[in-house]
Amino acid sequence: MSTDTDTAPVADVRTSVELDILGMTCASCAARIEKKLNRLDGVSASVNYATERAHILSTGPDAAHLIRVVRDTGYDAAVPDPVAEEPDRVTPLRRDLVLAAVLTVPVIALAMVPAWQFPGWTWLSLVLATPVYAWCGRRFHRSALVNARHGATTMDTLVSLGTTAGYLYSVWALFFTHAGDWHYQHPFSLALGRGDGAAVYFEAVTGITTFLLAGRWFEARARTQASDALRAVLTLGAAEATVLRDGVEHRVGVDALAVGDVFVVRPGEKIATDGVVVDGASAVDESMVTGESLPVDKAPEDAVIGATLNANGRLLVRATRVGADTELARMARLVEDAQTRKAPVQAVVDRISGVFVPVVLAIAAITLVGWLLAGETLLFAATAAVAVLIIACPCALGLATPTALLVGTGRGAKLGILIGGPDVLERARRIDAVVLDKTGTLTRGDLSLAAVHAAPGVTEREVLRLAGAAESPSEHPIARAVVAAARAAQHTTPLAAPTLFANVPGEGVRASVDGEIVTVVRPDVVDLGPLADAVAAAEVFGQTVVVVTRDGTPIGALALADTLKPTSAEAVARFRELGLTPVLLTGDNERAARAVADEVGIERVVAGVRPEGKVRVVSDLQASGLKVAMVGDGVNDAAALAAADLGVALGTGTDAAKEAAGITLMRGDLLLAVDAIRLSRATLRTITTNLFWAFAYNVAALPLAAFGWLTPMIAGAAMAFSSVFVVGNSLLLRRFRGLGSRP
Repeated sequence: MSTDTDTAPVADVRTSVELDILGMTCASCAARIEKKLNRLDGVSASVNYATERAHILSTGPDAAHLIRVVRDTGYDAAVPDPVAEEPDRVTPLRRDLVLAAVLTVPVIALAMVPAWQFPGWTWLSLVLATPVYAWCGRRFHRSALVNARHGATTMDTLVSLGTTAGYLYSVWALFFTHAGDWHYQHPFSLALGRGDGAAVYFEAVTGITTFLLAGRWFEARARTQASDALRAVLTLGAAEATVLRDGVEHRVGVDALAVGDVFVVRPGEKIATDGVVVDGASAVDESMVTGESLPVDKAPEDAVIGATLNANGRLLVRATRVGADTELARMARLVEDAQTRKAPVQAVVDRISGVFVPVVLAIAAITLVGWLLAGETLLFAATAAVAVLIIACPCALGLATPTALLVGTGRGAKLGILIGGPDVLERARRIDAVVLDKTGTLTRGDLSLAAVHAAPGVTEREVLRLAGAAESPSEHPIARAVVAAARAAQHTTPLAAPTLFANVPGEGVRASVDGEIVTVVRPDVVDLGPLADAVAAAEVFGQTVVVVTRDGTPIGALALADTLKPTSAEAVARFRELGLTPVLLTGDNERAARAVADEVGIERVVAGVRPEGKVRVVSDLQASGLKVAMVGDGVNDAAALAAADLGVALGTGTDAAKEAAGITLMRGDLLLAVDAIRLSRATLRTITTNLFWAFAYNVAALPLAAFGWLTPMIAGAAMAFSSVFVVGNSLLLRRFRGLGSRP
């Protein structure tokens, strides 16, 4: 007998690794690091220049190995420390920029205004330009040298080569031509001049360095501002909590809280973690998490979110989620992930940036040789080549997409719109139809009992008692309404505790109550018998009906009424304005669904649909050529949310729905879904504008520089302005306003 045992192959486990990347100065740096990482077996890496972070999926190399690879590439890397403060990249840049600007202004002024060119002005220019070139521009030279040692080129290579060539030539001209004469003068021109070689370009060296430092400073400041949303989310939480143990209050750190702990929240205090109110009543300000400006009243059994502010009453809260499982932590992960990952369009840009520097070096060499062959002086040819090096830096190209994504996702978080990633923005732009769940999405979902219809020989009180007991473990809106009505009818008598509870998706619930099998299900899954007329009459009025059975026999029907959310009709109208076709999709009966649809203005209704049927409806719409967004909040919506081109989950809904969706709305307001589509489109428009500017700028500027129509200083100013334009255009997204009363 063989002792060998057959073993199934073990699938590779992909580990997600996040690394902070240090030392990047341009988009080509990011492209180079990404290329090196992706050469490793089992590694899929994405390096984002704007966020200075790498997102890596690895089936082999661990974080330590990945960090070594980054360091071998000429940069540094570290595992992000959530506790460590964000390094200050703005202050050092501002300090160097101020020094460079102070020294550069007189150098440029003397070069531009011949009347101010006093005797010896060129030598003073040398004195002023040297610290600008050597000290203020050190980051460009250091980066160029580091990359040169690794056989690579980046944008800083272009800057360093250009300023070094201009500085060394100017020094040579001072010592070996009459540019060093005490009474030397020369006129200023936007284009390159043709002369005897007696010229200095200190104004170009200092101007380029100062303009580039200004661009870097604007970039660093924009990144800091764009990341405010994430930092704000991370710092919202409370530091301590007052835990109630054996009737005694203990002050502990939030990290010490455990699920099930009961803690006290006094007026003016932040709620320490997600939980359920067990005693007390108060208004809670949830604006910092949901964006809702008005406080929300809380009473026993109401859920509360960690980091929200208790306004006026004393609350006792039982912790339901702590640490990384809380809503606040989930928000932070979503925002950080959205800002770290790249949009699909960025992949094309990165490929262009990765080859752009070598191509520019080749164009600069061709420019130099071409002008020499045309009979121009070495000075003219070299200066034209320097202008090509400077103006072609691909900063704007590298910043066009990530800065817009940073600002757009950050603004979304501020409004209460959590965007799962940049790919979600692109999908949201292409949506043609929006499928809306009814209960909890268009309607409040807080159903109330309208009527109880009992079968012959059964009392209404008995029907309600059994239904309430069977539904008590469920979180469905229908269950909550039934349980609330049953408890009110029982007065002080508690409901029986059910056993063998089961939630049957698309049908209802089943449980054992006092030894009897009780179900609370939709009318179309049971034989109604004598209850048929009562069910039909309730459905005519658009009421939701569930049937109660005992040991398989229908004993009663419960009619429940729901009310529309106040903004649902406006939201549907807004969807139409955006060119979207609204579709109502619900498990409720046709009459109830049609009554709601008529009230909000939806023409297309698909009713009586089970969870698997919702997926089929979404698939049918997609098969007809439509890009479909699905908006829902329940467990039975999760599959359809995942199947849709864009899933939008209401934050008031279940965790399953949130996990399946690409966008989570922190409020149950459907207008927020409209805002999500609007923000997605605005962000994509900004990206398109940025990319157009970046491409158009390089296409137009390179020939101007190569043909000698721009001096290196003007080229440097134009290049820096292109980056500033892209960053500034992205920051305009911070002015995006949501519909209604939004912050």
